[in-house]
Amino acid sequence: MIHQIGIDQKDKWALSEFGEVDFGDERLKDRLIKMASQLSSSPESSINQACGDWANAKAAYRFFQNENIVEREILRVHVKKTVERMKPYKTILAIQDTCYISYKNHKKTEGLGIIASRIRSKTTNFKTPGLVMHTSFGITTEGLPLGILDQKIHSRPVLEESTKQMKNRSHNIKLPVQDKESIRWLDSLKNSTDALMETGVQLVTVCDREADMYDLFEYSEKIQSPVLIRARQDRQINKPSPYSKKVKDRLWKTIQESPVQGTIPVEIPPRDTKPGRTATLDLHFNSFIMNPSKNNARRKTEDLPDLKLYAVYVIEKNPPKEESPLEWMLLTNLPIIDYGDAVEKVSWYCLRWRIEVFHKILKSGLYVEKCRLGHAERLIRYLTVMSIIAWKLFFMTLLARANPSLPCTVFLEEKEWKVLYTKIHKIPLNPQSPPPSAQEAVLWISQLGGFLARKGDKDPGPIVLWRGWKRLVDLSEGWSLAYSTCG
Repeated sequence: MIHQIGIDQKDKWALSEFGEVDFGDERLKDRLIKMASQLSSSPESSINQACGDWANAKAAYRFFQNENIVEREILRVHVKKTVERMKPYKTILAIQDTCYISYKNHKKTEGLGIIASRIRSKTTNFKTPGLVMHTSFGITTEGLPLGILDQKIHSRPVLEESTKQMKNRSHNIKLPVQDKESIRWLDSLKNSTDALMETGVQLVTVCDREADMYDLFEYSEKIQSPVLIRARQDRQINKPSPYSKKVKDRLWKTIQESPVQGTIPVEIPPRDTKPGRTATLDLHFNSFIMNPSKNNARRKTEDLPDLKLYAVYVIEKNPPKEESPLEWMLLTNLPIIDYGDAVEKVSWYCLRWRIEVFHKILKSGLYVEKCRLGHAERLIRYLTVMSIIAWKLFFMTLLARANPSLPCTVFLEEKEWKVLYTKIHKIPLNPQSPPPSAQEAVLWISQLGGFLARKGDKDPGPIVLWRGWKRLVDLSEGWSLAYSTCG
């Protein structure tokens, strides 16, 4: 069946990742494997360009239109492979975040919800249609991305509502959490925890300020799955009872007044026009009691417990001129006993940026917001596949840094690394030469994508890597055609 649609050895990563998918039709599985290979080989291309000809492109469109294709099944087999990759590790970080995929220029696309709006006057009214994507991204404590642990992509229901009402989807404290979009944080925590339940691996969920809510900490305690979350609220803490009015303890003031336990350097990546820099932060930590808010809707029907948590507070005392000081208040239900524990949690939170890069690959590298499949359900299937391809490209980028001595054959065919060597060095390859290391191969691929590899340059990023990868695919195909034609 596989050979009927032209799957060959170069598609083996896709075969390995999606080989266990079950759509009830082997032809659909084979099409997914072939299509995923084509899309990953041409990461900047549209479906038409990546598929190479109209027959394959038409088959891809039919695949995404097919109602028998369930995105949860595609994700299920990838999560299974992700868990296999995680088993050798003691601790895995599950970074949760929400990404909004905009299709504001696709006016004919059906089934999209509103992801942003502004209703002020006739001149400033706008509504942006798109999809909401919430992902739990699994990485090692050294930062190597191993795959997606959970993902939900959905279209918001069409509602006639103001901007304030839209904001209240997540932050209206009068609604129970299960009736708000905020439930996505709890659902993803459960699904990620369930995926690793039988492995013995410790899973720590890392989130930004949007996830700072009592319900998530309480649910984390209930299922014994720890979290590390950046605080948003300067809440009252350490209340002896829900009705106490004399308690004056506030989170920020309490932790700030605890002794400085040391300093820690943190690398701040470049952003917009600002260069990267190293910030030196004072570090405080202490325990506290998080009390349920008196406005929590669940208090009407449940007896909500107080939670013992730990806070790590870091602040930059001497930032450069015209720079705001870096300041984080990190909350966790993992014990913080000493300086080493606190530094570990700060280092874990620094890795939260990995999911921002993952989103950048999807939007700026794979151009998923340009896709014109005409309907939200088709786009959801497409985004599920492209999310896994984005992970693969990101994994390749960082694999060489994590394991520089690995041979490049873990991700390159013999033909590909030989073409790569010849292109970069501009000399014929000695037939007896061993394959280069993964680190060397990634550097060479990045050079094909425009990386200059100067002495002072830092490691190449995913953007130049995927551009170089596309060039390498073209060069390898050209070599194959020349060899088959000329011998």
